[in-house]
Amino acid sequence: MRTIVGITGASGSIYGVDFLRRCPDDKFLITSKWGKRVLLEELGLKVEELAPWVKQSFDDRDLASPFSSGSNHFDAMVIIPCSVSTLGKIASGVADTLITRIASVALKERRKLVLAVRETPLDSIALENALKLSREGVVIMPLCPPHYRNPRSIDDLVEGFVNKVLSVVGARDDNGEGGWRHEELE
Repeated sequence: MRTIVGITGASGSIYGVDFLRRCPDDKFLITSKWGKRVLLEELGLKVEELAPWVKQSFDDRDLASPFSSGSNHFDAMVIIPCSVSTLGKIASGVADTLITRIASVALKERRKLVLAVRETPLDSIALENALKLSREGVVIMPLCPPHYRNPRSIDDLVEGFVNKVLSVVGARDDNGEGGWRHEELE
């Protein structure tokens, strides 16, 4: 499988990094200008340090990248974290960066598109944009880590959410965390 991973300037770059580390697919990374800044501020990482987990990285300004055309196949695109600004651009058909252009390709080619939106609270405009995209088949996954497995650390919370994303893109064959334990329901 070929997965495009976009990291935007929303807080929560730890989720994108964990997804890159754990997704077994061939991954191609695009980090927005502000995504690079947040990655550095939150985790002390530069995009170059993510190279061991990706097949190739592209500049978000490079609209001539191979994946900006539907002729170059990919199976899924995951934007994690996804800013509300990026959500709005995609919903409005604005394809002015490589991330938004590839999202546009995913929509028109009916490929899997997952947006891990990181913002709270959400205003009506963001909710309407999310609904509009959901009706087009986009999977909207607000960054809400699961607590039902009694996480003991931030890493546990991140892993729980990323497991769900991996499941949605088909990189895991369970339901993310595995859900509730059966004995807990009795």
